[in-house]
Amino acid sequence: MSTYESDFYGWTQETAQLLRQQRFNEIDLAALIDEVEDMGKSELRALENRLIILMAHLLKWQYQPEHRSNSWKSTIKDQRLRISRLLRENPSLKPKINETIIEAYENGILQASIETNLDTEIFPTHFEQTGWTMEQVLDNRFYPQ
Repeated sequence: MSTYESDFYGWTQETAQLLRQQRFNEIDLAALIDEVEDMGKSELRALENRLIILMAHLLKWQYQPEHRSNSWKSTIKDQRLRISRLLRENPSLKPKINETIIEAYENGILQASIETNLDTEIFPTHFEQTGWTMEQVLDNRFYPQ
C-alpha cells in the first residue's frame, strides 16, 4: 500500500478502494481524518479567497470611480455568484461569513492597493469602517459610491 506521506494520489486511490471493499481495518484512519478535515478547510479558504477578490474590486470601484469598467463589474458579479453557490453547497459556512468577510477585507485592501497603485492608507482600516453591510457586499445591486 502507498503511504500517505510518499504518494498522496496513490494513497487516495487505495483508500477509496479499501472503503469500497469495506476493508476498514486496513485504512490509515489518522490520515483519512486529516484529509476529511482539510477538505472542509479548503471550502472555507475558497470562501475567503472569493471574498478577498470581491472586497478588492468593491474598494477599487469606490476609490477609483474614473477607472470603473465592465471588467470590474463582471468580476464583482462573478465573485458574488460563486460565493452564493459556495454557501448554497456548504450551508454550514453561513455562520462563518461575518468573520470571514472581516478577515478577507484586510487582504482585499492589499490587493486593491497593488492593483490601483493607491496607498493602503486611502482605504478604511477595518471592514466596519466602510459603512457596508454583509448583505450589501453580497447583493448584486450594490456598488459603493
